[in-house]
Amino acid sequence: MNELSFEMESYSSELGKVEISPEVIEVIASIAASDVEGVASMRGSFASGVVERLGKKTHGKGVKVELSESGISIDIYVSMKYGVAIPDVAQKIQDYVRQALLDMTALEATDINVFVVGVQFDSKEKQYEAPEVD
Repeated sequence: MNELSFEMESYSSELGKVEISPEVIEVIASIAASDVEGVASMRGSFASGVVERLGKKTHGKGVKVELSESGISIDIYVSMKYGVAIPDVAQKIQDYVRQALLDMTALEATDINVFVVGVQFDSKEKQYEAPEVD
């Protein structure tokens, strides 16, 4: 992750500056993407999976943020629910993340890339039970 931070414009120079770290952008994007209907889960790295199993929740899971002179690039890695229209859900993810980032930080992302890395089948299907034999 780059060490750049973006400075929000302040209305009064007396108050100082506001800096937003890339980790905050990751959390905002992860939560916004998780809220989209059709997203089964966010995909993190092996390290984040180990950390979650140890009891610490990683809110930026499945999101990679790159800050450069040209702007903010966000990569989102998701598993979709089986049966959804992937292009429609991916578009909603991009829209939700763009709007959440704009609402919460007043920053505009130059790229929001969605990578579908899996499909999750409904695991709550009723299983067939054999009748009891007397």
